[in-house]
Amino acid sequence: MPSHRLITVDAMRRMDEAAIAAGVPGIELMRRAGAVVAARAAAMVPASSRILVLCGPGNNGGDGFVAARLLERNGYAVDLVCTVPVESLTGDAALAAADWQGLVLTEADPVGAALVVDALFGAGLSRDLDGAAKTLVERVAANSVPVLAVDVPSGIDGDTGALRGVALRAHETVTFVALKPGHLLQPGRDHCGHLHVADIGIGDAALEQGLAGTPTVWRNGPDLWGGAFPRLDAISHKYTRGHVVALSGPAFKTGAIRLAARAALRVGAGLVTVASPAAAMAENAAHLTAIMLTPCETADDLDDLLVDERLNVILAGPGLGSGEATRERVAVAAGVGRSLVLDADALTSFKGEVDQLASLVADGGGQAVLTPHSGEFARLFAGTDAVDPEASKLERTLRAASIVRAVVVLKGADTVVAAPDGRAVINDHATPYLGTAGSGDVLAGLVAGLLAQGMPAFEAACAAVWLHGDAGLRHGPGLIAEDLPEMMPKVLSGLR
Repeated sequence: MPSHRLITVDAMRRMDEAAIAAGVPGIELMRRAGAVVAARAAAMVPASSRILVLCGPGNNGGDGFVAARLLERNGYAVDLVCTVPVESLTGDAALAAADWQGLVLTEADPVGAALVVDALFGAGLSRDLDGAAKTLVERVAANSVPVLAVDVPSGIDGDTGALRGVALRAHETVTFVALKPGHLLQPGRDHCGHLHVADIGIGDAALEQGLAGTPTVWRNGPDLWGGAFPRLDAISHKYTRGHVVALSGPAFKTGAIRLAARAALRVGAGLVTVASPAAAMAENAAHLTAIMLTPCETADDLDDLLVDERLNVILAGPGLGSGEATRERVAVAAGVGRSLVLDADALTSFKGEVDQLASLVADGGGQAVLTPHSGEFARLFAGTDAVDPEASKLERTLRAASIVRAVVVLKGADTVVAAPDGRAVINDHATPYLGTAGSGDVLAGLVAGLLAQGMPAFEAACAAVWLHGDAGLRHGPGLIAEDLPEMMPKVLSGLR
């Protein structure tokens, strides 16, 4: 299975069932999983260390029993706690427990342990922890002992990343077959630590059966979109690399669009033009050199400008201003069938009128990418199921893309990119240093620059998010938005 594909909890359950039906005993899958857990635990602490293994009532607990037996056999001092009476265990978990010859404790004492193996609850947890399990998690968390989580840290929903009351914060999480969305979505990602994915021999046929009918979701990375990434050849020139038109706002509100325009140029667009109101021309001209500048006051002016069909991408929103004038410009841009990148004010201008925006996008026939942060997303999709508070960020972004019939980039620490056809990615290649004024404007420019060079909308959005994150990671502390476009040469060199 490709390492970037994510699987839901239900898909994993179906894979297990299919593998068992094909002749792989469930206890064998459990023993393989437990062996991986034991190996990871042994890699984390010295031989003969004391390890506390916490086992819950299901198959996750069974994995813990297997790991405990193997660790004890290899010389570790193992204390095993089970949250339910062993005689109440059923199925493969009962078989795994029967192989454990040591004591089964009912109280956990994490003091003095070198490591805690968390095998309480797996990715399928869908309720808040309570009772003895909650108390146990709180006791371990209060003692700051390193934690190795099995599948997901107990208290984290594997599909949504949601916190189910309380959760352990792991130093490392070992999971099986593939990552789940909850490993990458916040706050789950912050609780998982280093992620280790293990192959336990499910088999290709079982994989296919489990994935049938599930959303196509990936962890973002170059292996997804690298094949569509622009490559120069001997006859490439500025006119073959596309031309971005970036719509400037009024005087004293032009910085955002210049950040976006420079990002578009840095990521490889052949030409970038800032279309500026007359009152802002001098302000923009004072800061632009390689980026061109042209007057553009109204929607009619934009319509006249776009007679030139070589202008293949329109970027609207950063600093543009909210209201009817912006809606008119978006309508003109969409109507000529060019690729669109809509951010900031271009989204807020359609507050509560997402159907109107969807109609413009559909009638224009071009590619469109929307790049909202959470506040802009809530305003634009108000009154739709895309703002359902019970849905995960992944689900909400997929719904939004379907509603607006465009690619949606819901920004944040766990940025999600979704396409109307049901494809999606979750990005974890980023840094908190990107949380700075103007960072989102740069991202919009990167999307526009890649679209200009011919990348399809979904791939361009995914690539832009990853490149943006890579620039932040390479720069590190002290990052401001102006630094991001200037990091592109290093980022692109590393990518190639």
